[in-house]
Amino acid sequence: MTDTLKQTSLHSLHVELGAKMVDFAGWSMPVQYSGIIKEHTQCREKAALFDVSHMGQVELWGSHAAKALETLVPSTIDGLKEGKARYTLLTNEDGGIMDDLIVSNVGDHLYVVVNAAMRDQDIGHMRTALPDVDVVELTDRALVAVQGPKAETAVAAFVPAVRDLGFMETVMCDWAGFACRVSRLGYTGEDGFEISLPDSNALEIVAALLDHPDVGPAGLGARDTLRLEAGLCLYGNDIDATTSPVEANLPWTIQTRRREQGGFPGVERILAELSAGPSRKLVGIRPGGRAPARQGTEICTGGGQTIGVVTSGGFGPTTGGPVSMGYVDSDYAEPRTSVILKVRNRELAGTIVELPFVSHNYKR
Repeated sequence: MTDTLKQTSLHSLHVELGAKMVDFAGWSMPVQYSGIIKEHTQCREKAALFDVSHMGQVELWGSHAAKALETLVPSTIDGLKEGKARYTLLTNEDGGIMDDLIVSNVGDHLYVVVNAAMRDQDIGHMRTALPDVDVVELTDRALVAVQGPKAETAVAAFVPAVRDLGFMETVMCDWAGFACRVSRLGYTGEDGFEISLPDSNALEIVAALLDHPDVGPAGLGARDTLRLEAGLCLYGNDIDATTSPVEANLPWTIQTRRREQGGFPGVERILAELSAGPSRKLVGIRPGGRAPARQGTEICTGGGQTIGVVTSGGFGPTTGGPVSMGYVDSDYAEPRTSVILKVRNRELAGTIVELPFVSHNYKR
């Protein structure tokens, strides 16, 4: 498998730790080490370290890079304060989502992190659509996430300054002589950090982090169960080129100035849905019993009318039962609405609930 797949600079460590490696977006990545539930619990109770180096790291250079990027996303980027990060979306002309990404103002340029599966497409799109911006892919840096209530203690043992970082803030710092970018954000619902570090020093830094008594390795399996419990969208499942930010419960990504001035792809549909409401909405669903309702499960009324489909689902280790997310017709999106889930030719009772399933623990 690894002969044809790309490998991160931490690949040898994953193998040494006994990880089960899988193909993810053309990369050989660890799906689990000791077990998904154990790694999930490690993150919720202490701190877990994830290798996310397969994600794309990009710099946007140019005197008007922020204003230029606003022609591709519905969020306010021009005026984002230095040291601040923002979650945003690349939208298409139909108002669908091409990808979700994190944009940070790091002073003289923007630092952008994009999803692994959309990495080449996103970079190509920005290069084509932003001819006056220098789009630089960082191919010599690893990216790791340290997530959980003990994440600050663990990372601050090496870089004390991170204690002063607030949620969605970023700083360049010295880590034992290495230049690393530390951002306080993540994809688990827990407090934590994403750390961009040189490939050449990644093994040394990560080994030191894993030596901390509160830190354990975690794979993509736990990352998925954690983000599902936190009600966070996965591109390709819960959001894609057909789903709008309003349908996906992401209207907060569209700040007031952008709503007033427009100037982003899909503005007509998106503003119309902000005004009148979308025809469908992303909701949380709690299936009754123990059987999970996974992606593709049909959602129906008690009378048998199809009203939606599950986009993500599985067992929630923290909730102690199955949890799902999916789209339903807006008339049926209110919490406590009863639905029927068609799972493997069986009809299971389910209930629409508010997201997230597990409360976020970000440091505000």
